[in-house]
Amino acid sequence: MPAVVVLVAALAIFALGYRYYSAYLSKRVFALDPAFTTPAHAYKDGVDFVPTNKHIVFSHHFISVAGAAPIVGPAVAVFWGWGPALVWVVLGTVFAAGVHDFGALAISVRHKAKSIGTLASEVVGPRSRSLFLVIIFFLLTLVNAVFSVVITNLFIGTPEAVLPVLVTIPLAIAVGQWVYRRRTAALLPSIVALVVIYACIPLGQTFPITADPLAGLLGVEPRMVWIVLIFAYAFLASRLPVWLLLQPRDYVNQQQMLVALLLILLGVVVGMDTIAAPVVHDVPEGSPNWFPLLFITVACGAISGFHSLVSSGTTSKQLDKETDARYVGYMGAIGEGSLALCSILACTAGVVIVGDQDWSALYADWETASAGATGNFVNGVAGFASNLGIPAATATVFAAVVVISFAATTMDTGVRLQRYIVQEIGEITRIRPLARNLTLATVVATLVPLALAMIPGDFAFGTLWQLFGTTNQLTAGLALAVVAVWVTKKARNPVAVLIPLVFLMVMTSWALITNLLKFATSDQLIDRVLLAPLDAVIFVVALWLIVEAGIALWKAWSARSAGGAPEGGTAEARAGGEDESAGTGA
Repeated sequence: MPAVVVLVAALAIFALGYRYYSAYLSKRVFALDPAFTTPAHAYKDGVDFVPTNKHIVFSHHFISVAGAAPIVGPAVAVFWGWGPALVWVVLGTVFAAGVHDFGALAISVRHKAKSIGTLASEVVGPRSRSLFLVIIFFLLTLVNAVFSVVITNLFIGTPEAVLPVLVTIPLAIAVGQWVYRRRTAALLPSIVALVVIYACIPLGQTFPITADPLAGLLGVEPRMVWIVLIFAYAFLASRLPVWLLLQPRDYVNQQQMLVALLLILLGVVVGMDTIAAPVVHDVPEGSPNWFPLLFITVACGAISGFHSLVSSGTTSKQLDKETDARYVGYMGAIGEGSLALCSILACTAGVVIVGDQDWSALYADWETASAGATGNFVNGVAGFASNLGIPAATATVFAAVVVISFAATTMDTGVRLQRYIVQEIGEITRIRPLARNLTLATVVATLVPLALAMIPGDFAFGTLWQLFGTTNQLTAGLALAVVAVWVTKKARNPVAVLIPLVFLMVMTSWALITNLLKFATSDQLIDRVLLAPLDAVIFVVALWLIVEAGIALWKAWSARSAGGAPEGGTAEARAGGEDESAGTGA
């Protein structure tokens, strides 16, 4: 199959989804109101609540959610063939991710930019908040641990990429200062910053940076040094105002994302390469079954619970107009789906161009596919770049810089969100230092995933990825449950939310049981002692939340069927987001 045919068909479906389906959701399901006063205006503080141009908010949201996961997940999932992975990415993006991301953002804006965990308490029931916070805490811990290891592996495997990545930080701060103080558009300074970053790639090739000297001095492995440095950076970045580093870095990375996508798309079109992988791969006996594991392996790029945390955690605090939620939320999901599409093509067509590699050898078994996923994407991008006359060595460094930048940006947001969750847990448990001390809350948010990432071997990436994927998709299902209850209470049609909700709940519960059995019977002590109990706790909490959501949905539907009016409120209560407890509504 020519890769360009798959590319054009998938992008056409994405375009139709945004043009028609997101318009339906905006008007009929979420009922966006351009006159609504968003929390960014009502609670403007210059740190978290900052009214921002929709394009800059989109940059923050898109780059925060488009980390390493939509690259790594599809790069692993093509092990089962490009057909199942492609169908899930395309349909999941249009009918699941778009609804999930858009919905979480819309209801958070209507509820004073509260997190999805807090919204679960107000929309579903008081007990659900504590349960949801447990799930979210586990998810963010796994996200930050896994992504730190992805960055570490690329730093070690491609030391030429370290210098361009490090240069990104001061450049982003300079862009933030320029935009904030001059009140000017971020497009031109972000493009200038990106040009400087790419100009540093040859310098990085000339002066590769490794952690070996420091590791040798301390008597530890280089990976340990990189992981500690990465979390130290994430700690500092999560404490800075969003306009100083988070927003400008996101905007620079959006330009980088566009460059990467354009390079891949042009490489596909110019090269007219054929997909080397089979539509459905005849995997070796004993390999994991694609059903249900495909739907948790592609943990981003089709639908992702992490997106609801970003939508209701940082994005909703920056939305200038409520109607911007359609562009930011749904288009952000499409952007992520497009990245996942490019990952599929890079790992099935581009990866075989350079060095005439044999695809079947790269995906000979599950372990090989999992371990080589990121490298296959990097090499695939280099293959497409070679179609455009770009040297493969330079393109490899470029691809590594792209993946590292996206993963680091997601960690910036992930640690910040983890700090919010730790503070909420502190409020519930009445541990005042956790609830009120930002530094202490950030330390907790940093040290827990750091401890997981420091475990030696391939545990942090090879094993945790499956548990991360399951928890991530479970969170997406639970977020959809909150959205479904809210939509039902508003007397609107919840079918668009219920279909992906039921599907995800079935797949993730099935995957949790599958992994629980695998961990419990594993020969590895860490699987039995740590992962099996962790999986069991997540499964029990998930079942409890499903029951809570089911009861709330039944009550909302019963009240609606009995002729109850949709929840409403006064015009005065519409400023700053509605408060369900005060009886206000859309």
